[in-house]
Amino acid sequence: MNERSITRKDFLRNSAAATLGLGIAPRFAEGTSNLLLEDGLTTPASGASTIKNVRLETGFEYDGDEVVATKTELFTVQIENGKFKAILPNDPKSKVSDAKGLLMLPAFKDMHIHLDKTYYGGPWKAVRKRQGGVKGMIALEQKMLPELLKTSTERAEKLIELLQSCGSSFARSHVNIEPTSKLDSLKNLQKALENKKQTFGAELVAFPQHGLYYTDSTALMKDAAQMGIDFIGGVDPYTVDGDIAKSMNFTVKLALDYNKGIDIHLHESGESGLKTVEYLIDRVNENPVLKGKTFLSHCFVLGKLETKKQEEVADKLAQAGIGIVSTIPIGGLIMPIPTLMKYGVDVATGNDSIIDHWNTWGTGSVLQKAQLMAQLYGLGTEFLLSRSLKLATHKTTPLNDAGKQQWPKAGDTANAVLVDASCSAEAVSRISPVKSLIHNGTKVY
Repeated sequence: MNERSITRKDFLRNSAAATLGLGIAPRFAEGTSNLLLEDGLTTPASGASTIKNVRLETGFEYDGDEVVATKTELFTVQIENGKFKAILPNDPKSKVSDAKGLLMLPAFKDMHIHLDKTYYGGPWKAVRKRQGGVKGMIALEQKMLPELLKTSTERAEKLIELLQSCGSSFARSHVNIEPTSKLDSLKNLQKALENKKQTFGAELVAFPQHGLYYTDSTALMKDAAQMGIDFIGGVDPYTVDGDIAKSMNFTVKLALDYNKGIDIHLHESGESGLKTVEYLIDRVNENPVLKGKTFLSHCFVLGKLETKKQEEVADKLAQAGIGIVSTIPIGGLIMPIPTLMKYGVDVATGNDSIIDHWNTWGTGSVLQKAQLMAQLYGLGTEFLLSRSLKLATHKTTPLNDAGKQQWPKAGDTANAVLVDASCSAEAVSRISPVKSLIHNGTKVY
């Protein structure tokens, strides 16, 4: 296969630039195993590659008990069959791919996004003034979805390319399941993911955006549960469906019946929001098989609780193995992310919307989300910035809290980014540029 040069400009020409109304981007890197990127990295057709001058973190530097810097060294990294084969002393004179001193970090993961409905790839549109709360947005979607479905596969692919250019090789995408689009949003997104399966990983949440009972989506949800999705979703059971128990019981039973996880949008910030959280905790404790694979997205009510109650609920969430996926809101609502982490809650983040009828603030970068969290909560030291990276990677950091190197190791899946930074702390603080993305051992950006 002939090598072809791919620059950032080429990569984003019809995806990022497509917001100006340009045409559909050609498929990127599907089936390619011999790829030359602008940083000089190549993947040979054999599925094995060696990269020299890779910067990896090796430990912390201390002044007394305080971490004041991060140690790094250059290494030669061998990749074979989608995994790291060996991490070797650097051989700068070898004739192999050259990372040129760029820092290698675990690839990023966008854990909350809607790939199935977006303006991205079409003309610019700002949001319209909201009317009627969530139900008003449901009415708006019912008008918009038929037109969006016409291009949803192509636009999902463009959105995936944007995520890749920002260092993400994986996403958890919610996908509409409701009477307007029926199962078409799911089918269209699955086509996009099939086209990108060699370069991008994903898990899907069947999301009854218009309510389980408000628009009677229950039969469609049962169908979706048998169509390759990973999580059963939900939305504001009191505000939308008017019955917390009825809505939540259906969601939990469906997850149990089909061995799925749960990921529920919860925007309600008052008493009903807290009751929903507590109800879900009880149901998961009754069904321990759901521990570790149940999540609440947004969960704004946590930001409205008094500190003592926040800690109590955080502890209960951790004990039940229920994670929180937050987009790190700013302004009038500040989520208690440090408190959740203190009690061991699995905290993840995502862009949610990139450009759509809900908002236009998404950039595609979860590294930016990690920086926003660090800035918002004053996590500005070398140590705390380095720990903040796990928000972008969903848990993995090159060094553990004691400064011991834990990634990459031989046998680990070779999902990594190369960034122009000296260490994790700088990458988070400066939102350092992503130069390359490696997915399952293949350079895809």
